[in-house]
Amino acid sequence: MQVATGLATHPSASEELAYQAVSDAMEKAGLSIASSVLLFLTPEFAREPQDALRAAARAACCTQIIGCSAAGIFTEEDWVLDAPAAAAMVFGAGISMRPAHAEQDLLLTLAAPNAIHTEWLDNPGQRFGGVSGDATGQGPFCVWQGGRVAQTGRCEVRIQGARGVVGVSQGIRPLSQQPFEITRSNDFDVQTLAGQPAFKVLMRELPLELRDGEKLPLHLVMAGITYGDPATAIADGRFRSAPIITVDPQQGSVTLSVRPAPGEQLFWAMRQPLAAESDMRLTLETLQQALQATPDFGLCFPCMGRGPYFYGGVDLDLQLIQRQFPGMPLIGFYGNGEIAPFNGSNQLFQYATVLGLFRHV
Repeated sequence: MQVATGLATHPSASEELAYQAVSDAMEKAGLSIASSVLLFLTPEFAREPQDALRAAARAACCTQIIGCSAAGIFTEEDWVLDAPAAAAMVFGAGISMRPAHAEQDLLLTLAAPNAIHTEWLDNPGQRFGGVSGDATGQGPFCVWQGGRVAQTGRCEVRIQGARGVVGVSQGIRPLSQQPFEITRSNDFDVQTLAGQPAFKVLMRELPLELRDGEKLPLHLVMAGITYGDPATAIADGRFRSAPIITVDPQQGSVTLSVRPAPGEQLFWAMRQPLAAESDMRLTLETLQQALQATPDFGLCFPCMGRGPYFYGGVDLDLQLIQRQFPGMPLIGFYGNGEIAPFNGSNQLFQYATVLGLFRHV
């Protein structure tokens, strides 16, 4: 199997970075012609990526260049934030990226923030990937496919010649043992939980040092919306996390990033590095068991809020993958949204890490 990565950095952005990253990957893979190339570039390339895409195509002798810009990028060797860089993964020996052709396809999906909507996510196919752009979703951002900028702002391809499994690590620490029933909601607002004001329930569950409503660290506090048996949902990891947008102490409501519905079960949780690290270990073990083999390569999409900034200057998720699968080619980027199939549908996550592991067939 011929899959390898390359990573190139320089104080200034130029098309040579893309050429160097692809050339290094081609040399490591022993390829003279690639079937496909995954190319991720830092924001310096977002407004005019075409020269870099042409340079990548020259180095790979291939026009099937897929990728996007992102605030930070990485391979199994290292990560880069706040500096011009290019990361490439080249494919040969029967592995390539092709258009979707069946409803059951597992689709690598890359999208700009302004190109995501629920109708598209609900289309046939299991989508996994990430959202281009910075942590605010403002840009600059760009997505490309077939060596050209995708005017729709998104691309989706199947990985032909490999079978894969995908998992998501949400990495939060529950603040309660059992979820509460949502007894009243309005649009994105949770108004009451088990008949009590949602804000009051939240404050009661928080650690004492965080119970000042005016200084509530909203970037660290989450809601978890469960599915299945509520008695075991938290312990079994059957929940989807939802960031808190704002709180209204006067009205007693909490506004979430998703629309809650009366009758759903919800618990409060916190983002915590130790919990995220532990959850990532479990995700790796679960995926390896599901793949039933040692993976040949991996694609990883962590949130910008889940990378080195969250872990105190190191990327513990990346380190765990490196330790679990030494030498495995890996590529990914830090985005502002993560996409994965979850509970029977494609979901958009925040503050999570989505990982796909693949084996050549």
